[in-house]
Amino acid sequence: MRELLEYLARAIVDAPEQVKVEEIEEDDGTIVLELSVGDDDYGKVIGRGGRTAQALRTVVKAAAVREKQRVLVDIVE
Repeated sequence: MRELLEYLARAIVDAPEQVKVEEIEEDDGTIVLELSVGDDDYGKVIGRGGRTAQALRTVVKAAAVREKQRVLVDIVE
């Protein structure tokens, strides 16, 4: 899931080298992926009205369901 989120985020932003994804596993087995990008790219990752961020979450969640995992995507600064 981490690689998928990194791949998608790098395709969207202007500075792909600044994309970082941190993976945290919670006690209940949920995996939290924290996405951080360069300061100028937050607008691109979030998108108008949060549409791009929601699309990223949907794609990652769909891939996680296929592997019977629960994944949450957070965009952090």
